[in-house]
Amino acid sequence: MSAPTVDGAPTGTSDAPRTVTTVSWKTSIALAVVLALYALLLLLAPREGSARFSLSTPTDFFQLPVYVLPGMATAWVCAAVAAALLVVSVVATRAQRRTPLWATGVYAAALLVGFLAWAAAGSPRDLSVVGLLGGAIALSVPLVYGSLSGVIGERSGTINIAIESQLLAGAFTAAVAGSLTNSPWVGLLAAMIAAALVGLVLAVFTITYRVNQIIVGVVLNVLVIGLTSFFYSLVLVPNTETLNSTTRFEQIPIPFLERIPVVGPVLFDQTIVVYLMPVVVFLVWYGLFRTRWGLRLRAVGEHPRAADTVGIEVLRTRYRALLIAGAVGGMGGAFYTVVSINQFGREMTAGAGFIALAAMIFGKWNPVRAALAGLLFGFATNLQNVLSVVGSPVPSQFMLMLPYVVTLFAVAGLVGRSRPPAALATPYTKE
Repeated sequence: MSAPTVDGAPTGTSDAPRTVTTVSWKTSIALAVVLALYALLLLLAPREGSARFSLSTPTDFFQLPVYVLPGMATAWVCAAVAAALLVVSVVATRAQRRTPLWATGVYAAALLVGFLAWAAAGSPRDLSVVGLLGGAIALSVPLVYGSLSGVIGERSGTINIAIESQLLAGAFTAAVAGSLTNSPWVGLLAAMIAAALVGLVLAVFTITYRVNQIIVGVVLNVLVIGLTSFFYSLVLVPNTETLNSTTRFEQIPIPFLERIPVVGPVLFDQTIVVYLMPVVVFLVWYGLFRTRWGLRLRAVGEHPRAADTVGIEVLRTRYRALLIAGAVGGMGGAFYTVVSINQFGREMTAGAGFIALAAMIFGKWNPVRAALAGLLFGFATNLQNVLSVVGSPVPSQFMLMLPYVVTLFAVAGLVGRSRPPAALATPYTKE
């Protein structure tokens, strides 16, 4: 008699174990839902007229023409492209393969172009692509630094809910120190120190005293918001000229490169804090995955008992990680007061630390992916500003909630499964 089979494969105790790969339909379903909502928008709110896209600035080497596209026709063509890519996703999933990354990227770009064409249709003003991208870079800087702070802290096994407090403490301290010394460099350094102190407080309570990490993070956020608001009203407002009027970093245009159309003004006409951002992303990635320090840090975040067995100081490693994480977060906080504007405002971070936390989860605790997620959220935030300029019919309230909707999609896992470090939120007691 022949041996019983399952799907054509013989079974029995002597058979070698087989690995069955299961690919979730989550991505395809999410793409289908977004496309359906997009098509519903075009059907229920059609717009007349053309959309004008401006790609150049007066200082570019050469001027690109203003592209005039038929609004609704462009929107529907983009919908057709997205539908074709949805079919690619469905076919890949049915074949037990992941949706190709390029397909998801082109899908998102197609719907974005179509949405912008629909929103700008009939407007007499040009939609500035340079302004859209440049504003996205500016708004994403605190998010990128904050997400890197979260990656470093949580890779060591400590939940870093306190990113918001690190950003806010950094912004406040940079404003005061920069105002007293008339030096943005001193403000930047002071912001890093202040945020590192917030990280130190987080470390003392969570590592040494083993207090619940989420509670400590929330308390730190509330505490820093209260302290900065109190000192803002009591000290900074009566002494604005001396204590809350900083000297900002100047923009440093890179010769030749800053005059390249589209990308030049966006990437090569920035301040030092923005130029340092990709450098810090690379250093964090290299440190985590290419150095002994990073190996030890990841070890205490995954299996602290095993790390301790081979001689790694678990508590000391976590302390150092939170101090470094705080300093990196402080750079993002300094951006508010020594780059963006020249003074501190009450609760000026406006929840950026929580979006940075979501960017970290979106990026699956990888510094490069987390930075890209921060750029995405910055773009979503700036989109509302650009659409309001061209007179988009989209309600401002909806655009204000757009970055938070993206955040919910990220945290809900619609971008793929995210596995946190195994020992995250687990206090360690040396035996």
